[in-house]
Amino acid sequence: MVLIQLLAATLVLLIILLHFGNAYSLSRDEFPSDFVFGASTSAYQVEGAANKDGRKPSIWDTFSHSGNGHMYKGNGDIACDQYHKYKEDVQLMANMGLDAYRFSISWSRLIPDGKGPINPKGLEYYNNLTNELISHGIQPHVTLHHWDLPQKLEDEYGGWVNRSIVKDFTAYAEVCFREFGDRVKYWTTVNEGNVYASFGYDLGMLPPQRCSPSFQANCSRGNSSTEPYLVAHHMLLAHASAARLYRKKYKGTQHGFIGFNLLTFGFVPLTNTSEDIIATQRVQDFMIGWFLNPFTFGDYPDIMKKNAGSRIPSFTKKESNLVKGSIDFLGINFYFSFYVKNSPAIQQIKDRDYMEDIEVETIQLTTNDTSPFEVPITPWMLQCVLDSVKKDYGNFPIYIHENGQQTLSNSSLDDWSRVKYLHEYIGAMANALRSGSNVKGYFVWCFLDGFELLGGYEMSYGLYYINVKDPSLKRQPKLSAKWYTNFLKRKPMDPKVTIEIGKNQLFPSHASLLDNAK
Repeated sequence: MVLIQLLAATLVLLIILLHFGNAYSLSRDEFPSDFVFGASTSAYQVEGAANKDGRKPSIWDTFSHSGNGHMYKGNGDIACDQYHKYKEDVQLMANMGLDAYRFSISWSRLIPDGKGPINPKGLEYYNNLTNELISHGIQPHVTLHHWDLPQKLEDEYGGWVNRSIVKDFTAYAEVCFREFGDRVKYWTTVNEGNVYASFGYDLGMLPPQRCSPSFQANCSRGNSSTEPYLVAHHMLLAHASAARLYRKKYKGTQHGFIGFNLLTFGFVPLTNTSEDIIATQRVQDFMIGWFLNPFTFGDYPDIMKKNAGSRIPSFTKKESNLVKGSIDFLGINFYFSFYVKNSPAIQQIKDRDYMEDIEVETIQLTTNDTSPFEVPITPWMLQCVLDSVKKDYGNFPIYIHENGQQTLSNSSLDDWSRVKYLHEYIGAMANALRSGSNVKGYFVWCFLDGFELLGGYEMSYGLYYINVKDPSLKRQPKLSAKWYTNFLKRKPMDPKVTIEIGKNQLFPSHASLLDNAK
């Protein structure tokens, strides 16, 4: 019987190999020569030196020093100390073979009060970092706002809830274009604008912790029913204003590109009922259409205007024309996929109606070696997102700005789960390109084990391990860093990757048969 099972398993494996060819192998040669591979970080998560050389607090400093919404301990005061260790980090990037490094500028390091005088030390740091990257042949991809609005602007007029932010953000952007634009060609104005608006101003669980106080104990101010819409509106206008300035004043000589970043999810109806199918489209409109509709068509989705009514701001004709077509590319962050269920009962919750009458449930995919702390691997859902964006909004350039696997911070350097994760998602990029998606680059989150917004130092996404309790903050490469290096340098992959991925990820039923035959 065992022999028959073994023969059957061998036959199945042969069929898989014949049908899918080299399905489990992965080569950089499958990608266009101009496809960019990189890694990402953000200022507050890795820079440290939070109180040094003239930098003033951002809303993320305030959030972390007030307890991180009671979710975890820690702050970014020191973090990975990239402020002092940037040369070492850039050398590691060069050794890996990275094409690009996506980082953010700390607005309150460059312009400590959010407006007014430039901080010379902040200007010097970002010039030094940019020059170091360029000297090693690494493209700098810069984000201007990554969850870290200067606290001074929050205190003065409420930050993003106030239209004054449009002028101040545009002035900040111009400083960056003027000072760094001769070397920086890829600008992202705002990171995760959709989630920043909802988690910071509707749910109130992330900076700046604004929501209806009756909804969340952590909120002492805010209005969940109106502020998310105001914040998103002002982000769209601020982005469009900065893009207009860049195109008018700098693009002709600098030849760069300006984009916007959204956190995307894979959404699947929980059932095949029309209610759940319609709810899935509705959540797409509220999460993605909220920004891509204005960028593409100059206005919000009809379902948002219907549900939110007067709470969602209206664009004037001039504003609509300003926002429409204002992105040269879209940045996408992707981690999770969800089942969507229509749930009218949610409408009964007072003070909040953002993305109303929808419930979502995380899609969990488990194997015998999958930790409950790990992000489920659903690369086909990322392909669905790319296909959906192309179908609904056009085939403009897309950069995957963040994609990565979380583990516990004290887990092994042999992070096989992250290796499998990267193998699957990079493979999905190759498939997306073959199907016509205009994907231009892929960035791993995260280059270093930094200070995570949802888990502090308790969760790890880094290619390099850092023990933040060790004053040396030594960078130690994980297996995933070595795998990524081999991929980027076209070196042979460890055969174990092929076996593990083939067994546990793509063909679970076949994997079970192979296990039973052992």
